[in-house]
Amino acid sequence: MKKYYKIIFIWLLLLPVFAGVWSCDSYLDVDSYFDDTLKYDSIFSNRQNLERYLWGAAGELPDESAIFGNDVCPGITGSDEIFTLMDYGLFHGKALMLGLVSPSDLRGMNSWSPSYKVIRKANLVLARINECQDITPLQRAELIGYAHFLRAYAYYFILMNHGPAVILDDIVFDNNLETEAYDMPRATYDETVEYICSELEKAAQNIPDDVPIANFGRPTRGAAYALIARVRLHAASDAFNGGASARRYFSNWKRSSDDEFYVSQTYDERKWALAAAACQRVIDMNKYQLHTIERSAGLDDMTQRTPDLPANVSHEDFPYGAGNIDPYKSYSELFNGNTYAVQNKEIIWAKSTGNVTNFTQQSFPIFMGGYNGMCLPQKIVDEFRMVDGKTIEEASRAGEYDESGSQRNIQYFSGYRLSAGTNNMYVNREMRFYACVGFNGCWWSGNSCSSNINISNMQVYYYTGGNAGPQLAVSSHEPRNTCITGYVLKKYIHPDDNWYGGDGAMRVNKTFYIIRYGEILLSYAEAINHLTSTHTVEMESGQTYTLSRSGNLNDAIFAMNQIRYRAGQPGLTSAEYSDESSMEETIRHERLIEMLCEGRRFYDIRRWGIMEEVESQPIVGMNVYGNYDKYYQRTIVDHADSRNRSVDKKMVFLPLSRNEVLKAKKLDQNPGW
Repeated sequence: MKKYYKIIFIWLLLLPVFAGVWSCDSYLDVDSYFDDTLKYDSIFSNRQNLERYLWGAAGELPDESAIFGNDVCPGITGSDEIFTLMDYGLFHGKALMLGLVSPSDLRGMNSWSPSYKVIRKANLVLARINECQDITPLQRAELIGYAHFLRAYAYYFILMNHGPAVILDDIVFDNNLETEAYDMPRATYDETVEYICSELEKAAQNIPDDVPIANFGRPTRGAAYALIARVRLHAASDAFNGGASARRYFSNWKRSSDDEFYVSQTYDERKWALAAAACQRVIDMNKYQLHTIERSAGLDDMTQRTPDLPANVSHEDFPYGAGNIDPYKSYSELFNGNTYAVQNKEIIWAKSTGNVTNFTQQSFPIFMGGYNGMCLPQKIVDEFRMVDGKTIEEASRAGEYDESGSQRNIQYFSGYRLSAGTNNMYVNREMRFYACVGFNGCWWSGNSCSSNINISNMQVYYYTGGNAGPQLAVSSHEPRNTCITGYVLKKYIHPDDNWYGGDGAMRVNKTFYIIRYGEILLSYAEAINHLTSTHTVEMESGQTYTLSRSGNLNDAIFAMNQIRYRAGQPGLTSAEYSDESSMEETIRHERLIEMLCEGRRFYDIRRWGIMEEVESQPIVGMNVYGNYDKYYQRTIVDHADSRNRSVDKKMVFLPLSRNEVLKAKKLDQNPGW
């Protein structure tokens, strides 16, 4: 238990800075700021009050870590990663997929209004910070940097979820102006991108490279650079850069004030170069690296032994191979709380939060106090490859994969148990599969309740009659507590976690990664892959990069291979990178698996223009309403929540609130809404 007390103590120190606080005010609702106005003089009377005001404003931003439920962004239930029967009142992304979101009711996902309240406060700080006297020039510069970051991050929320923003720049609206003064048109998508990136560049000039442990969660220069890379990647992608999906989604969407396209209908390859340069700058900081755990020979405990690598996986030391690391632990302990966030060099920007920890309960089996509800569709499960990198189709043709029969013996590796009787379709899969997927017959440890054998250290079965089968949900009068696909998300679950109501059960705290180095490596490879000519990019921070696919392909392959090797997978083959199309397919696969249920898939399928394609596919899982003999059959989920899913191209962006549009005649609504 000393280990748990240590964990709890450390996490009490790491107080989250960017906690989500809901607000319904926007830049148009100035009357609600009278209370703030009365306090302005005291805000700038001393540094302590100024800092409290600035970080208080940060706390009013939408909470990006709420990707599981109570989501202010559509989260993982708003994409094809997760299907759940749980209530759409809690899982707002599901409400979007059921067609329940409208301009009159955004189902709790209005990022527009709270973001503008934060922008107004950041503008106020920038306008009046020189009034503060008890502050050194260095402290003033740092607070100015944070104000620019805060303003950029608020616009980033608007761009990602609602599209082009109304750019206020430095304006702080007075409270006594006529309504017409606040009626401003939206910028275009590209104008919004440029403004966000410019603000982040300004922030990066003054905010530090590192923050003290007590301030964990505050952004750093690396966070500013990494967010620029993310925004640039989106701006270069098909849906926002004159591609086929840009024409499909936005060809009729023009600004009413001047007939300008909100989203460019002309392709510009240089946007990929800007994205690649932004990623390269983060890489060149030499500050971040993928999280790894050393391999174990299992001399003290053979259950901890790192398995031998397949022959086709490089045995060199990481990052040139996987010879000296434990791929399962390297990936699983990145997410399950076993590695302290302050020790994790993969983190670029993160926050300690109860959101991830609390929503692990949605995945836990009922007898461990869970709800069985965070269900992975079969198509996601099938995306995970075999231990040697083969797809399940390739392995099936080679006689190495089948979906009948089971393994006879218990198999231990890296602290993971693959029990006797495990169906063959779950044997010899890649390490990220075992870190992420709870399948029928999967072993659940729940070690914090180890004294009671009935609620820990058991195999979990999702078929009818199994110990987590649908009959338990029915008998408890909670039919939505059904693992309807036969799979649950296990990515964030620590072996000690348990939700049982007694016997000392507890959960290890988790960290939410707003952005991590693995994403930068994948984004760099994607951007380089789309270059057909040579581009020279000069960054505002002074670096100059000359980039091309031919000149930087080896760098892109190395970036991708680090992701692969960390997972114990073979590096890219020549067939996978020989041409742009093949490499794009490989990158999309790796982003899906590597970043599963981290909140990025929702945005990826939109920027790639494949939203309608992937979301229109039926939800398929195992036959959970069959007994054990009939369970292992791919079955389309026959439930109203599956049948009534709605897919429409207007869902690229969330709508603006009807109240906002009614207040401002120049404020154009998003297309289709």
